[in-house]
Amino acid sequence: MRPLLALALGVAIASGGSHPPRAAGAEKPNVLFIAIDDLNDWVGPLGGHPQVKTPNIDKLAARGTTFTNAHCQAPLCNPSRTSVLTGLRPSTTGVYALSPWFRTSEKLKDHATLFQWFKRSGYATTSTGKIFHGGYPPKEARAAEVDTFGPPGALQPRPKAKFVDTPDPHPLVDWGAFPEKDEDCFDHDVATWAVKHLKDRPNGPWLLAVGFQHPHVPCYAPQKWFDLYPADQLVLPNVKDDDRDDLPRFASYLHWKLPEPRLKWLRGAKQWGPLVRAYLASVSFVDTQVGRVLDALRESGLEQNTVVVLWSDHGWHLGEKGITGKNTLWERSTRVPLIFAGPKVAANARCDRPAELLDLYPTLADLCGLPANPANEGLSLAPQLKDAKAARERPAATTHNPGNHSVRTEKWRYIVYADGSEELYDRGTDPHEWTNLAKEAKFVAVKKELAKWVPATSAAPLPNSTGRLLTFDNGVPVWEGKPIAPNDPFPER
Repeated sequence: MRPLLALALGVAIASGGSHPPRAAGAEKPNVLFIAIDDLNDWVGPLGGHPQVKTPNIDKLAARGTTFTNAHCQAPLCNPSRTSVLTGLRPSTTGVYALSPWFRTSEKLKDHATLFQWFKRSGYATTSTGKIFHGGYPPKEARAAEVDTFGPPGALQPRPKAKFVDTPDPHPLVDWGAFPEKDEDCFDHDVATWAVKHLKDRPNGPWLLAVGFQHPHVPCYAPQKWFDLYPADQLVLPNVKDDDRDDLPRFASYLHWKLPEPRLKWLRGAKQWGPLVRAYLASVSFVDTQVGRVLDALRESGLEQNTVVVLWSDHGWHLGEKGITGKNTLWERSTRVPLIFAGPKVAANARCDRPAELLDLYPTLADLCGLPANPANEGLSLAPQLKDAKAARERPAATTHNPGNHSVRTEKWRYIVYADGSEELYDRGTDPHEWTNLAKEAKFVAVKKELAKWVPATSAAPLPNSTGRLLTFDNGVPVWEGKPIAPNDPFPER
């Protein structure tokens, strides 16, 4: 980013930020921190799908502020969640892949996470479900990270055999009506634990993080949730068959070989509709689990003094650009729900300013009256939570693996890849991002201005980085350790 800002951040990261004083004086607000895995903009407040039913998220939005132009820092679980919890960009942390745990980095081993910053200010911190990336923190490290851990959540139960024979036999890439009852479906146990925790009226101030894994694959939910979306009335995403024709080849390298199937296979196997239906069913199921937690908060009598924030770690494609899954720098992969409600938050408001998940850490600290952590690279959204039209001094930037970045303003999306190739979309006239304007001479000045917001440097991937890692080594793209040849065909299964 800007040189002076980068220098200041470098000093702050090295120290992990100074310890803030403990909370004092007036009662501090509590924080209910709700994370949802792989949830794109298919929720009522964002209107990403015309048929989606999310009444509980809708109610939360009605009593708070929805950011309609919020974006993740990375379209992959581990780097995205690391960014949220550390307040640092992937280009700063070097966390780009599904592993490793960020504490393996020498520069991050003592860095104060969101949990630790609140704990140092007198907050009791609690986490249940998927908040950190799956399996993190290691059990022996949990006590140093969070005071209390509830059930971590698991993508279980699963049927005896997969419902769908996908090209990649990965056991999680599946969808269908299963199990019979909500009580037997994963995520229900996480909500149940959180509900009990709130009914016990924890002493404040506290920070409770609740992480749900739906609609992450496998897209399983009981049949009643599928019934909300009759197969013969299902609306499929709007796609363009030649959509990839004006893309630079490097765009494909970011999602070169994934277990999630391509649109071409889904169409041939007549599974596009079933997958879309299962995703929608999963969204409505998790909305109900969110509702259970929000109801418990209200019934506890603590709602009026609790800041609620609901967010997703990244989006998910369901056929757009010819793929399913995430791992791209386009809207479907970067745009996420981000909703705040509670003290100091305007009700029934919608903010169109670009926002970043990176902003969660400084925003929550600001709303709760904590000192700012100087290491944070995000900006507090408190001005926009007071007035949705308040100015925002910068756009949103997303990074996927070293050297690949997207910049999103209210009008434009600009993408630059590690080899220098580019994409540019006018979101006002091209909301599907179907027409790449990057090669048109009249937009040179636009690209130059947007490029100012691209991170100036990209940290090298941490040692032992594995899982969906792309590097550009001496002019050669390398996907998960294997070079990609110039004429290798784009995988279509």
